[in-house]
Amino acid sequence: MGPRLALVAGEPAGVGPELCVRLAQQPRQDSRLEVFADPDTLRAAAEALSLPLRLLDPGAAAEKPGDIALRAVPNAVPSRFGTPDPSNARAVIDALTAAADGCLRGGYDGLVTGPVHKATINAGGIAYTGTTELLAERAGREVVMMLANDIVRVALATTHLPLRAVADAIGREGLKTTLRIVHAALRNDFGIESPRIAVLGLNPHAGEAGHLGREEIETIAPAMAELAAEGLSLIGPLPADTAFLPAKLAGFDAVLAMYHDQGLPVLKYSGFERAVNLTLGLPYPRVAVDHGTALDLAGSGRADPSSLFAAVETCARIAARRAR
Repeated sequence: MGPRLALVAGEPAGVGPELCVRLAQQPRQDSRLEVFADPDTLRAAAEALSLPLRLLDPGAAAEKPGDIALRAVPNAVPSRFGTPDPSNARAVIDALTAAADGCLRGGYDGLVTGPVHKATINAGGIAYTGTTELLAERAGREVVMMLANDIVRVALATTHLPLRAVADAIGREGLKTTLRIVHAALRNDFGIESPRIAVLGLNPHAGEAGHLGREEIETIAPAMAELAAEGLSLIGPLPADTAFLPAKLAGFDAVLAMYHDQGLPVLKYSGFERAVNLTLGLPYPRVAVDHGTALDLAGSGRADPSSLFAAVETCARIAARRAR
């Protein structure tokens, strides 16, 4: 039957619920899904899309298109497509933490998460910087964010920071920890025996031999040298403006970018629809969609489910590999 995956629909006013409904129409052979969401929101999404939906008890097996097992997390107030309500912020967070705790207890083999609306969660009185950070704190683990599609894998040395804070956040020990996590994930979760990781510089032209910044010389290169002595295969520091050329990408299994918008625009341009967001370093696989709540599309039936489909496939594949 495949691994058992927890699926969190995310922001109830966004496209997450209807993407879950679309997913329920697909025959599943690689995994067993249990969705954490408000039942009325899922029913409203199914009605808007004119698709069948039968909500089953937790643990029940889907028998026909539209079947999906539900772990109900009720909203505080009814949800309206395209209009997030801070009153429902607690339900969004409760769904994430319940699913994560289920994975930590061993009740699920992996976690797939839909898009959430950070501003609405914070407006609901809950301090929230991102699901990656929430899951890391819950598990007590250091983690790395990686986004991947069929063309490139991009891991991040820093995630959701203002640009002016990035340089101060990059230290030698932190980089070493990040690269060790990426190396282990490429081996254990992706089955790459000897991973090759490209490491980008922080500054334009990777610092131009110190003329455009010294972070490459004083921090990044020394960290790489220490890890190379441990046996890691690292290339760089590389100028970010040429590292993603197809001829160069062919020589890497992943790229470590120094900050969020250094690497992710390239990944999203190269294949946004099939891109997924992975949290490396957790004791269970976590894969998320690589898009936002798309409030303007909610309830219209025009949202592309490809990223959610890819996230489930990726999470199931990694969970099965870990089980072996």
